[in-house]
Amino acid sequence: MELRHLQHFVAVAEEEHFTRAAERLLVSQSGLSASVRALERELQTPLFVRTTRRVMLTPAGRALLTEAERILAQVRSAREAVAAVQGVLRGMLAVGSEQCVAGLHVAGLLASFRRRHPDVEICLRQAGSGALAEEVAGGRLDLAFAVRAEQEDTDQLRVVPLSSEPMTVLCHPSHHLAATGAAVTPEELGGEVFVDFHPDWGPRRTTDAVFAAAGVRRTVALEVNDVHSLLELVEENLCVAVVPRHFRHKRDSLVALAVKDTGETVYETVALLPPPQAMSPAARALMELLDPPVECAEVSP
Repeated sequence: MELRHLQHFVAVAEEEHFTRAAERLLVSQSGLSASVRALERELQTPLFVRTTRRVMLTPAGRALLTEAERILAQVRSAREAVAAVQGVLRGMLAVGSEQCVAGLHVAGLLASFRRRHPDVEICLRQAGSGALAEEVAGGRLDLAFAVRAEQEDTDQLRVVPLSSEPMTVLCHPSHHLAATGAAVTPEELGGEVFVDFHPDWGPRRTTDAVFAAAGVRRTVALEVNDVHSLLELVEENLCVAVVPRHFRHKRDSLVALAVKDTGETVYETVALLPPPQAMSPAARALMELLDPPVECAEVSP
């Protein structure tokens, strides 16, 4: 099985289209098709269902995709390890991150990394914590900065705590909750209209856990996927939001109230890492730039 065939297969699987995959790989479409057919002959099974508009993975193709991505990631790590021994970091650093994670300035961290290692190409993907965990475990990301939810250590994923903070209610100054300025309980918030992120985002998962632990049902009437939209809706007095405490500094016009009786539920920023033996040199170098630095081979959650 040739690495080139696996690379071509993964590109077609990701693009769901032979023409787009060929353009991405800078190869001819006929050559790409021949490469995939060769792989199918070797494995003695179809890997794609082909239609006039798109291609879809067969069950065998889905099984191969997981392993192919892991193999290619390991090959890339091996090449980068050799370069690191020679004293220069090269290759690619694929980083994932949630929006506005607490205790971490992702843009500044990546800028520091770029200044130290200009020969490494940086790729950044923003997504929810669940998706980021899957991509790190599958070898599609070198590491990710996310929010702890159900993630626990597995054979393919390590969860390293970085920082934590409580949740806060944000509301308009004219909202009835703002009148006293007192801390509120989940029970006292039960009847409010809420804005929140999509279910896979860390702040939403944390808030859902707070209300579930209190046995309080809440309805998210307004669902967004970016911080600024959430704050604007609260600023128009359409709703309230329960968010990580550091969000309160983003809009001085809003009132921030503490949330009490949340037990041990907090918003916790974590690094999602592959096993030590699968860490790329670039990922290790990035983690060493954290304050305090994280020694990836020795840290456990």
